[in-house]
Amino acid sequence: MALDHTSRQLIALALAEDIGPQDLTSALLPEDLVGEATVRAKDTLVLSGFEAVEAVFAAVDPRVEVRWANKEGDLVEPGAAVGSLRGPARSLLTGERLALNLLQRLCGVATMAHKAAQAVAGTKCKVVDTRKTTPAMRALQKAAVRHGGAYNHRFGLFDGVLIKDNHIAALGSITKAVERAREVAHHLVRVEVEVESLAQLDEALAAGADVVLLDNMDTATMRTAVQRTAGRALLEASGNVTLARLPEIAATGVDYVSMGALTHSAPSADIALDWGA
Repeated sequence: MALDHTSRQLIALALAEDIGPQDLTSALLPEDLVGEATVRAKDTLVLSGFEAVEAVFAAVDPRVEVRWANKEGDLVEPGAAVGSLRGPARSLLTGERLALNLLQRLCGVATMAHKAAQAVAGTKCKVVDTRKTTPAMRALQKAAVRHGGAYNHRFGLFDGVLIKDNHIAALGSITKAVERAREVAHHLVRVEVEVESLAQLDEALAAGADVVLLDNMDTATMRTAVQRTAGRALLEASGNVTLARLPEIAATGVDYVSMGALTHSAPSADIALDWGA
């Protein structure tokens, strides 16, 4: 993907936060010293975040060369040399921490997404992310989800209607909320409704919802919801979703399962920047 404006702003702010007026320690090195470093995986992980790393070093010093031995989405084993850097030693060391922070975080998300996708393999169910992303990292994290083999839900509040419990409470009913959505949104926008019971599911289906989100339902109730819906709308399971539960949720026949943990709870991957080629 081409790095978006928000991600570039994030990198600029993070560098300003880290470097301040001057990197006092890297200034100890001679200005003309050229360094080389290897980006090495310390865990089994799925790769993501290459453009973020490139953008960090481009902002620090355009003379830094970044080369990758793999592509994003590749699964690599511990010890794999996935990339290399060459350039002014001062600049390599100045950009090292932010580059690793982003790479470790994004590879962690991609690795979690890979595990989730593997957990539903062989079913029609797709694992999707949510808006529970780190502020200003949404585009990067959603790309990482795709690199791991899972899918994206709506990007933000502007590209899909998702009517939740508080919207329903404010408008008075699911029916009124769906009617209002049809009046406001254009015809290419799908309308999704969150429900907490089978009675609410019936109302959402009667109102013409395109997608129904089954919120915090147990497995047996999800299965009943699939049977009751009978293809009249797409169904998304959500709430209390873990890697361990994914196979049983997928087996109910739902079309999607949304998993906030893909972005808000994925552990950062262990990646090192080893000095020398």
